[in-house]
Amino acid sequence: MSRTDFDTLLEAGCHFGHLKRKWNPAMAPYIFMERNGIHIIDLHKTVAMIDTAAEALKQIAKSGKRILFVATKKQAKEVLAEKASAIGMPYVIERWPGGMLTNFPTIRKAVKKMATIDKLTEDGTYKNLSKREMLQITRQREKLEKNLGSIADLTRLPAALFVVDVLKENIAVHEANRLGIPVFGIVDTNSDPSNIDFVIPANDDATKSVEVILDACCAAIAEGIEERKIEKLDQNEPAEEEEETDEREAPRRDRERPRRERTRRARIERPAPAEEPADEPEEEEAPEAEAAPEAE
Repeated sequence: MSRTDFDTLLEAGCHFGHLKRKWNPAMAPYIFMERNGIHIIDLHKTVAMIDTAAEALKQIAKSGKRILFVATKKQAKEVLAEKASAIGMPYVIERWPGGMLTNFPTIRKAVKKMATIDKLTEDGTYKNLSKREMLQITRQREKLEKNLGSIADLTRLPAALFVVDVLKENIAVHEANRLGIPVFGIVDTNSDPSNIDFVIPANDDATKSVEVILDACCAAIAEGIEERKIEKLDQNEPAEEEEETDEREAPRRDRERPRRERTRRARIERPAPAEEPADEPEEEEAPEAEAAPEAE
């Protein structure tokens, strides 16, 4: 069953592209027609490609990997933050920090610094500092929280990148391509889809359009996470049954153990049967010595 339909996308305005003079020729296969100088996106292809992308995202989530959502434009950032946080995925809605993927260890150091500031503030280490120093530390903490707070739980590189407006987030797309990370992107008629692994042709400027597409993709990710939990439970059940079986057999073993001990002890303490004396060989009579001849 399709995760979206033509009418839903039409009502959300997903079919509106950019002006003809701003189009990218690489988007020609996804354009249905031109009306009043504006390109109209073929929503039949959009429906099919949303389903393809959603299924791929579901498999990634089912394998236990993380997907990083990126949208720094004003129309999409709040919607994306809400949808991504609902399924427990990291996201970036402020300025993309350059080298976030290609220089990931440095980003992790910044995140750890934020945690260190929190720890030292709680244990009272910073109480003896002056007001100016405390103000500087507080501002630094707020800046780190604003830019990196949403990826604090991202301890390793994400398995995929979901981007709204691949033209605006071209640095993030470039870094993902360099590292071989698959990119899922909402691509408008002014963008280049050649660097996107899973293209979703749609309007990336309307909040309603972005929300409809995110609903379908996030629902698929939630299904993958739920299926992973069910599989883990199924794997744990046989182990629990084996433990219960061992517990039921334990009393019987405890009852049989004294009997086995008595039997073993009896075998050890039982006297060995006396050996019959061996028949002594009869001594042969020595032959009588012949008389020596008398000396003449």
